[in-house]
Amino acid sequence: MLNGAIVEEFKTSVRGVLIQPSDAEYEDARKVWNGMIDKRPALVLRCADDSDVIKAVQFANSHNLLVAVRGGGHNVAGFGTCDDGLVIDLSAMKEITVDARERIATAQGGLTWGEFDKATQEFALATTGGLVSTTGIAGFTLGGGIGWLMRKHGMTIDNLLSVEMVTADGNSVTANEKVNADLFWGVRGGGGNFGIVTRFTYRLHPVGPTVFGGALFYAAAKAKDLLRFYRGWVHKLPDELTTLIVFLTAPPAPFIPRQLQGTPMVAIAMCLAGAVEQGDALIKPLREFAQPEIDQLGPIPYTQLQNMFDAGAPRGIQSYWKTEYLSGLDDQAINTLIEHVAKMGAPFAQVHIHHIEGAVGRVDNGATAFGHRDTPFILNILGMCMDSAETDRHIAWVRAFAKGVQPYSTGATYLNFLGVEGEARVKAAYGDKKYDRLVQLKNKYDPRNLFHVNQNIKPAR
Repeated sequence: MLNGAIVEEFKTSVRGVLIQPSDAEYEDARKVWNGMIDKRPALVLRCADDSDVIKAVQFANSHNLLVAVRGGGHNVAGFGTCDDGLVIDLSAMKEITVDARERIATAQGGLTWGEFDKATQEFALATTGGLVSTTGIAGFTLGGGIGWLMRKHGMTIDNLLSVEMVTADGNSVTANEKVNADLFWGVRGGGGNFGIVTRFTYRLHPVGPTVFGGALFYAAAKAKDLLRFYRGWVHKLPDELTTLIVFLTAPPAPFIPRQLQGTPMVAIAMCLAGAVEQGDALIKPLREFAQPEIDQLGPIPYTQLQNMFDAGAPRGIQSYWKTEYLSGLDDQAINTLIEHVAKMGAPFAQVHIHHIEGAVGRVDNGATAFGHRDTPFILNILGMCMDSAETDRHIAWVRAFAKGVQPYSTGATYLNFLGVEGEARVKAAYGDKKYDRLVQLKNKYDPRNLFHVNQNIKPAR
């Protein structure tokens, strides 16, 4: 138990807001996006600037406090909060500067992708970002970052030029290809293991303000034939077109005919990071192969495309995910996928199959800590519901699904979709060689494992 005078002294030393359990805002401050997470931290510091982050790390070290770091708080494992410790919350740190001439953006760690995109789209520029606009840029970036622009421009980490971060000893450092290059290698895929990134500098690309994108929606009965077509079609696509298979329950949205609302469907969502006028020609073979029940593909503002999935991921939703890399979509894999999708609960549960390849796979596998760039598909099984009474059923469905697809998985994991699954699964995100290198970095920058409320890379000592 912290002494009241010590807490008061800390409170007066920072510019941000220090929230305690007795404060009116505590109930909101302790929560993260995933409604399954119910933690009660001793303190939440909403940092105002880098100095607050440094003081928070020093305070935690001085008083041997458990530390959780929060940017957007969207992590499915709920690592943005903890019991009885200190939450270092960057959500109020939202400065962003855009150099349109050099195509560079520098953003503080509390920004969400919606806020980032709003700023960069004023100049018709963007970088690869999240598919839900309320996702924070920080954790998303540090875990790799797959999104609509990845096949053309690479993952988010492939567009990261530099970071400013506070390490476990309370020092502020810069890391890029020229300064602390070993640390820069590690933060590009190594998560929050080496410190708190307060500022990110990204390379931007000409995108928008209008792109060709959206989704085609098909009745679930067409899923098997559609996936068989899709597995060959996507390998013929140019890098500019990124696609995503989504199994879902049709929502009560205005564009969904009333008779289809609440029915199981499969959608092919996409974004063309190229000339809008080329879109219809590129997806003509797909439209001709199977007539969609709903066609929502066409010119769309990039910022609107970036929040297309927001309604299906509201704050407070009960969320349990599992993820696997798939080496392909052969007939047996497709049959297994459809078998388990048929048991999916309504209305929020979904299954996503991300098609990768393109620019992602052309980056040298050793260039960053992120691994497994050569696998074509990432599967994400999303057990989500608003009613906590349904949670156990969704968890059981996700677990059975993940077990069923094991014969078609490479065994690798994608850090940003990973729940709390243990050290072996974290290692699977990297492979032995990269994991060993990350352990050496952990030994150097966080030997006492202050930052362990994450997909943790444990120091050797």
